[in-house]
Amino acid sequence: MNTNNFSGRVKILVKPNAKKDELLGFDESRQAWKVAISAPPEDNKANIAVIKFFSKLTKKKVRIVSGLTSKEKLLSIS
Repeated sequence: MNTNNFSGRVKILVKPNAKKDELLGFDESRQAWKVAISAPPEDNKANIAVIKFFSKLTKKKVRIVSGLTSKEKLLSIS
């Protein structure tokens, strides 16, 4: 997969408490990338893990624009 296509705003669906951090694919019906994250959703741990995962994947700056308390998040990647 070419991760250079990840830029601008990206919608994701997060599955916390997974066995490992991985990109699961694209959900056509919700127009979002599905992501498994091993961190639990408590104390902002999953959000931090999402930022680290996408920063490492894209080698770009990542921040969560919306969805801090939701499984559905909007990321800004620049």
